[in-house]
Amino acid sequence: MSAEEQVAVVIGGASGIGWATAQLMAGRGETVVIADLDSDAADARAAALGATATAHQVDVTDGAGMRTLFDAVLDRHGAIGTVVDCAGISRPGTIADLSLDDWKATVDVCLTGAFLTVKEAARTVRDGGSVVLVASLNGRQPGVGMSAYCSAKAGVLMLTEVAAMELAPRVRVNAVNPGFVHTPLTYGATLVPGLVEEYLENTPLGRAGTPEDVAQTIGFLTSDAAGWMTGSAVDLNGGAHTMRYPDIVRRVSEMTTGS
Repeated sequence: MSAEEQVAVVIGGASGIGWATAQLMAGRGETVVIADLDSDAADARAAALGATATAHQVDVTDGAGMRTLFDAVLDRHGAIGTVVDCAGISRPGTIADLSLDDWKATVDVCLTGAFLTVKEAARTVRDGGSVVLVASLNGRQPGVGMSAYCSAKAGVLMLTEVAAMELAPRVRVNAVNPGFVHTPLTYGATLVPGLVEEYLENTPLGRAGTPEDVAQTIGFLTSDAAGWMTGSAVDLNGGAHTMRYPDIVRRVSEMTTGS
């Protein structure tokens, strides 16, 4: 591999799926750039990976900031081989009750952030490189109280297909659809009585995912073994897409009202 082929930019790389992905990329010899809103966490993670890793603070919804990030990587490394977007937030609420601000925040991070990632990757990733967007089970499975997140992640799936068409044959673009994975993003769900259990009851393999599970699939999608894959979305949810999504609103209501 050339130096350019070994450079991987992991957005949202300081925690959860992003951090597991950064570790996997570093473990296979790539130079990892950890980009995250939390600059202190990104610095600490880059230090943990070693001298070749670097950290950058970035807001995935900020077009100018994203361009600055990718320009900085180009200036330092010459080109980029892999880009992975793991940034995400979720603000549940029924459509009648969800604030416009919460809707916009979720869509901005989950969908606009993915768009900006692809936009910058389109001009900086080397020929033969790869982009992976972390979508979600909710991109194809609706959930009560999840209108913003479901809509945004469904948008990511269509964005993946359009990007694959537009960037081919030079760059491959794929997505992964995780189900319930224990990460900082999903920690709140563990505080709601019965919610995680309902997830698992509707997961044929009977367990939650780990960040490492998702990182392994991202590793495959960015490897030569997936060299004929583009525009694909890999369901990685223990089979949960074949069943029913938990009723988050009901579970939270039961917790707050005691009924």
